[in-house]
Amino acid sequence: MAGPVTRTTNLDFFLARANQARAEADVATLDRVRERCRRSEAAWSALADRAQRSERLRIEDQKRKAATAASISDEDRTEEQSEDDCPRVRRTTAF
Repeated sequence: MAGPVTRTTNLDFFLARANQARAEADVATLDRVRERCRRSEAAWSALADRAQRSERLRIEDQKRKAATAASISDEDRTEEQSEDDCPRVRRTTAF
């Protein structure tokens, strides 16, 4: 399960960068530097939001696929059981 770890790490990285930019903006003495840091914070926060949304959608998709697979598996089992319940008819043909 290397996938989720990487995604979580990306999310953590984006959040850390947003926090760092916010902290830099708080201590900046120049207006333009403070504005640049605020823009940077907004960009990192947007990336973090996208990463969270992507992870949520990925998990929902996995659940949907698992439910579909389980449903198909249940249908297969039901068909096998109904085939077992039916008597076999042996047909012979005269040649």
